[in-house]
Amino acid sequence: MSRAQRMWEADPVELIDVDHPLVAHKVSLLRDVNTDSPTFRNLVAELVTLLAYEATRHVRVEPHDVVTPVAPARGVHLSLPRPLVVPILRAGLGMLDGMMRLIPSAEVGFVGMVRDEETLQPFTYAERLPKDLSGRQCYVLDPMLATGGSLGGTVQFLVDRGADDVTCICLLAAPEGIENMRQLVDPIGVPCTLVVAAVDERLNDVGYIVPGLGDAGDRLYGLAQ
Repeated sequence: MSRAQRMWEADPVELIDVDHPLVAHKVSLLRDVNTDSPTFRNLVAELVTLLAYEATRHVRVEPHDVVTPVAPARGVHLSLPRPLVVPILRAGLGMLDGMMRLIPSAEVGFVGMVRDEETLQPFTYAERLPKDLSGRQCYVLDPMLATGGSLGGTVQFLVDRGADDVTCICLLAAPEGIENMRQLVDPIGVPCTLVVAAVDERLNDVGYIVPGLGDAGDRLYGLAQ
């Protein structure tokens, strides 16, 4: 039975809530209002590398022969086409370095998707992706899974171009966002994994995660005036 068949019999979104003391420690530092932007950026990169270890557990590889200083050996290397890492602008850019530390041979695309603060619905304002993603494993980076609209919209965007396996990496998620992701992904018919550092309590009345860590983009890069 394929991974897709196993997942679809259980849940359209496989949730991996990473339970590790170092992950919890870094999340606590990120939440702290006194953590400045340079420290915040470094913590995000470190945390994403830890999350990426779990997120890439099913990355596709194929056999590859190597020669060690002692003897030939049978190993593996990443299959072609290479995995595609897709940060959602702008906050997702802060997660890119941490992901590329673990999988430097991956290719990178970008999606600019923002939430309308009145309707809470996402809209795409920019993208830089291959036209054909057939056979590609995609790794989407977005710090906060709040309502799930932006992340779900990006998954749909990738699948429409042929992606057949999508993993989303988020720092924090709200239960409402996770449920919304399930509803958005269910009709798509493509395996989707969600890897998070923590699942928080809820969304507040303006769609922010509680307790959360504030606006991830502003804390990464400051508030442009």
